[in-house]
Amino acid sequence: MTWQFVLAGLAVGVLVGMTGMGAGSLMTPILVFVFGFNPATAIGTDILHGAIFKSVGGLRHHSLGTTHAKLSGWMFVGSAPASLLGVATATWLKHKYGGGIQSTEGKILGAALLLGALGMLLKSSVRVREVADGPFVLRRRDKIAAILIGLFGGYIVGLTSVGSGVFFGLTLLFVFPLRAHKVVGTDILHAAGLLWVAGFGHLIAGNVDLHAMGWLLIGSIPGVLAGSQFSVKVGDRVLRILLSLVLFASGAKLVEPNGYGWLGWTAGFIVVTALTLWAVRVRDSARLATVARVD
Repeated sequence: MTWQFVLAGLAVGVLVGMTGMGAGSLMTPILVFVFGFNPATAIGTDILHGAIFKSVGGLRHHSLGTTHAKLSGWMFVGSAPASLLGVATATWLKHKYGGGIQSTEGKILGAALLLGALGMLLKSSVRVREVADGPFVLRRRDKIAAILIGLFGGYIVGLTSVGSGVFFGLTLLFVFPLRAHKVVGTDILHAAGLLWVAGFGHLIAGNVDLHAMGWLLIGSIPGVLAGSQFSVKVGDRVLRILLSLVLFASGAKLVEPNGYGWLGWTAGFIVVTALTLWAVRVRDSARLATVARVD
């Protein structure tokens, strides 16, 4: 089962290259549902895979000048130790529940996916203020905010592998007045460092399938490079909304693995998504009408 891993890595790589997110949020449920991994191994494998995978993207963005390295560094101060705490929690759950860890950790992962889907839907529909052409200078409160964001997000990433793209990217948009391209670059640069720390923690804990990770990388690295070329041709909002639907369905299935209740949850999310898109369209139409009247 090697070419299947390559295809999975390629698909996720293209999506990440096009949207800037989705590596952990999609790869972990793929490993669980498609390849039959238990959640602990899926999370560890995905995190170490993401460390290598996002390092390529982070270095590329840094060379293009689309990162805020100091902001990434301050978030890393909080996220690095917190991610190790998350890994320790995942390992404790593994020893505590033994054979029941798959159900317990699956539900934790499912909850994280549900939150990630909601965050991605929100990120696809909001408009935020961006900084002017001058550089964004970090103040003391910005550094404190970055550390606190890192602490919370790092723990979630270490525990579930979900959040490095959705949580940090969404938070950066709201908290710091960065231009959109710098949000993506800063997020990827920070995520690369964070995932290396969490990934080594999972490797030591024995939660990584190195064989699967190697084949995933064969697909994901060229995939992210190809996806970055397609990103200018495909609507980013459409892709993120579709991705949020996939995340929500995966999370609902993990939270409620027995029966068909997860289908009702997903149907409800589809309704919420449709209403959100309608509200966004009404808002944009009203804004365009106001600009037309002013002109």
